[in-house]
Amino acid sequence: MFIETEGTPNPATLKFLPGRDVMGPRGTADFTSAEAAVRSPLATRLFELPGVARVFLGADFITVTKTEDADWSSLRPAILGAIMEHYVSGLPVIEGSEAEEAEDVDPADAEIVATIKELLDTRVRPAVAGDGGDIVFRGYRNGIVKLRMQGACSGCPSSRATLKHGVENMLRHYVPEVIAVEQVEA
Repeated sequence: MFIETEGTPNPATLKFLPGRDVMGPRGTADFTSAEAAVRSPLATRLFELPGVARVFLGADFITVTKTEDADWSSLRPAILGAIMEHYVSGLPVIEGSEAEEAEDVDPADAEIVATIKELLDTRVRPAVAGDGGDIVFRGYRNGIVKLRMQGACSGCPSSRATLKHGVENMLRHYVPEVIAVEQVEA
């Protein structure tokens, strides 16, 4: 098994490509602690490594964020080994399904929300997935779009600029009702 590694715009995060499905079409999963990762044997295995602060599972990639004091030169090979061990074990990447978070949306705005979601899915999510992350729609009220950054995008120094200058400008161009975009935390 050959696992590619890519850097991300977030210097504390690396993207690992195992050359096979991770989450596949089931979406994504973002774990900020070992306790949160109990339903994922893969994420649990990664959190057992000292220096792992966050694990994000994408369709065909895994991003790992390290703690401030960890060093990639020693952590990267340990992560590669843990990913390989996971796939050899035959265990699932994730068990069960996560309950979806409720979105803060006024039902009267259903058409606007559908347009926003389609733009996010077709124009934004592929780009942030390329950087090892994801962007999740959390709500729309009074012209304000609420989004949550995940994976490499969460905590990335450039994520606020991406939201304000990239996503907000694009949404305002295509959806005149959008006034602003705000980042929400998990």
